[in-house]
Amino acid sequence: MKKRIAVLLALVLCLSLCLSLTGCGGSDGYTVGVCQLMEHDSLDKATQGFVDALTEEMEAAGKKVTIETQVAGEASLCTTVINTFVSKKVDLILGNATPALLAAANATTEIPVLGTSVTDYEDTFGGNIPANVTGTSDAVPFDQQATMMIDTLGLTSGDTVGVLYCLNESNSLIQYEAVKALFEAEDIVVKAYTFSETTELQALVTSMASECKAVYVPSDNTVAQNDSIVGTICTEAGVPVFTSYGGAVCYASLAIDYYELGAETGRMAAQILLGEATPADLEVQTLTPTVVYNEELCQTLGIEVPQN
Repeated sequence: MKKRIAVLLALVLCLSLCLSLTGCGGSDGYTVGVCQLMEHDSLDKATQGFVDALTEEMEAAGKKVTIETQVAGEASLCTTVINTFVSKKVDLILGNATPALLAAANATTEIPVLGTSVTDYEDTFGGNIPANVTGTSDAVPFDQQATMMIDTLGLTSGDTVGVLYCLNESNSLIQYEAVKALFEAEDIVVKAYTFSETTELQALVTSMASECKAVYVPSDNTVAQNDSIVGTICTEAGVPVFTSYGGAVCYASLAIDYYELGAETGRMAAQILLGEATPADLEVQTLTPTVVYNEELCQTLGIEVPQN
């Protein structure tokens, strides 16, 4: 009897030791926490791409992975979601959008953290990206975006382009400043239309549509979540909208595929979990953007779509 009790105690001790290890990944299984800032098409696609690619890579390696996805809903709630993952000692955390990535990086220096749908990592971390952080960027060449708008819309000196973004998203300010400099170099007037609460959006967009010849929307998550408001008002006013993330409201875009962006992040996560690399070994990755025209909307707005 004493021998059996000793064996049972040893088993309990081994189980407790396993549970105390980060994520209990070991050689059989791993746990990954995904914090997505909010629900909208681009972020949803990035999360799905991440889940699909990571699952495929781990299955190919004969490993099990459990992926827990939570949507924070707003930036202030990302920390709550991330802290839950940290307390569970997951093996890796994905922050989908800048606020989610920042929350993860601020919460842990030990658990590997990947980001996706983030524009500028250097600026986000003040030029000092933590050693446990890497990921993918949705940045696209601003000069190409500005040139595309100028050429397809025939913008000339004195025309006004409105840039719409949320003040709570730091990467949107980066994009605004970049396109502002490019447009102003061509003597095109740039005016920022900013907001903090979505309740301000309808009145703000109505004013913007009456004052501008065209509208530029950066990869701003808050605008993207509410871009049907932007599209409806601007289309009724005959004002073309250009977004850097794609979507149905833009007459054209130079954007990346967010599903593929997430998938690339998932493949990076697999390398880390399988011990093939550390976050510090992996540079932040970007994708090559593609040009997309909404031909139906272009016809409505009287915009000629270039023929290949």
